[in-house]
Amino acid sequence: MIGNQITGVILAGGRSSRMGQDKGLVEINGLPLFAYIGIKLEPQVSKVWVSCNQNQQRYAARYPVVADTIADFAGPLSGMLAALIASETAWIACVPCDVPSFPDDLVERLWANKGQAAAVYAADPQRPHPALCLLNKSLIPQLQSYLEKGERKVMLFFAKCNAAVAVFDNPDNFANLNTPDDVARWQASREEKA
Repeated sequence: MIGNQITGVILAGGRSSRMGQDKGLVEINGLPLFAYIGIKLEPQVSKVWVSCNQNQQRYAARYPVVADTIADFAGPLSGMLAALIASETAWIACVPCDVPSFPDDLVERLWANKGQAAAVYAADPQRPHPALCLLNKSLIPQLQSYLEKGERKVMLFFAKCNAAVAVFDNPDNFANLNTPDDVARWQASREEKA
């Protein structure tokens, strides 16, 4: 089982400005949004962590927390770097806290598509989803250097490190919940399926 070599990381380090509150902590049917991500990620990895910069005690009530090593909300790559440094496993699998419909076989498919690459990210037929990715600890020096130069673009970093890509057929799997309306729509779709 490949999952026992991988730490799952929920990326919850953003400002959540469009949501009006910390996105990962938005409650849906009594559970915070990040918990839906964690529950779905748990069977795919050996353990789950949360990368966050605020409300750390609330996240830590469910999963261990790792904070960015770069101050001032430096973006998803900063959370990825902090998790890579802290991880005891050679690989981490990252999922943003606002993509609750991500594929049940995300980690397995990323692993199957990585080849010799130290990074592999998800895409659908229309566009890439680089925050859903699998990264190896060997990327730490390159990623540290990239961030220290003030660079923040995930896809540019992945181009520099020759990341592989795993294409998933259904774009709906990668829908972001950015606003309260998005949350309401996702909640309604879950109730329809129940």
